[in-house]
Amino acid sequence: MEDDAPVIYGLEFQIHIIDFDDENNIINKNVLLHQVGEIWHISASPADRAVLATCYNHTLDSKVLTCAAVWKMPQESEPGSHESPDDAASAAHSLELLCHLDGTAHGSTACVTWEPTGDGRRVISLADNHLLLWDLQESSSQAVLASSASLEGRGQLKFTSGRWSPHHSCTQVATASDTTVRGWDTRTMSQVYCIENAHGQLVRDVDFNPNKQYYLASCGDDCKVKFWDTRSVTEPVRTLEEHSHWVWSVRYNHSHDQLVLTGSSDSRVTLSNMVSISSEPFGHLVDDDDLSDQEERRPEEKSQEPPQDSVIATYEEHEDSVYAVEWSSADPWLFASLSYDGRLVINRVPRALKYHILL
Repeated sequence: MEDDAPVIYGLEFQIHIIDFDDENNIINKNVLLHQVGEIWHISASPADRAVLATCYNHTLDSKVLTCAAVWKMPQESEPGSHESPDDAASAAHSLELLCHLDGTAHGSTACVTWEPTGDGRRVISLADNHLLLWDLQESSSQAVLASSASLEGRGQLKFTSGRWSPHHSCTQVATASDTTVRGWDTRTMSQVYCIENAHGQLVRDVDFNPNKQYYLASCGDDCKVKFWDTRSVTEPVRTLEEHSHWVWSVRYNHSHDQLVLTGSSDSRVTLSNMVSISSEPFGHLVDDDDLSDQEERRPEEKSQEPPQDSVIATYEEHEDSVYAVEWSSADPWLFASLSYDGRLVINRVPRALKYHILL
């Protein structure tokens, strides 16, 4: 992950910024105070590594709400500065508030998701049953509510998570609520698809395949991970059943979309190779015309079956529920996982699989 790809995670009223020097196997940590409340969700701006959004608990009129705000890390604590964490209580190690995403009138905020490309000035927050699109203005010092949409139906519907698609010119967002996954068009704030009963129990997380525009992964309390083609949502294209408890997080690898990470309340992290539904299901194809006489393939090699979907590795370094897994944005073979007890674990894709994919 090195200096340009930090791990950022919250621990109660603190934010820890972890720089991992892979060459020397050294971890450097900076600690920032988040004095306004206990953190429940963090998302970093894709355009500015010093800017992030948090969702945190706030007590208002004896009622606890989860609010959202956008912050800037002080220069002394930006990734790569390697300041000592011992002086975490000093003013230099406090976050600078840029603006509130004031959705308290709509309810408690479950998460914030940034537009994947662009200048980092558009974010979406999910507050109870409301989907809110914000424009950040004047160096993110002000947030203007640009448009919104609401869930309609029986009962008290609430969003649990969401993800902004990198495809379709960044005009689509996927959300999870109860057992349903929905797609939204950010230009009209209307639904473009709806996967009812996507999971048998609560849907915890969703993620988009970075290379296949219609493919989406979801996970939930039924212990399953499902892969969907949003053009036909009656049945998932694949289902993984490798966890024994709730699956909290699912993430596609940014560069090699056959690699999928999942984290679960069973304290395990699973790395799967979903090659059959990846952008290169047959690997790196080589035309026969490109082969010399000495390299001419044997008939049995030409008819060789493509690789099968499989679980590559299961990581059991955690002793408590794994709530988050993330790939490094700088090194496609590096990933991190975070559990309820505050343990952060950094791992690598097995070398044999790495070279199999590359070669």
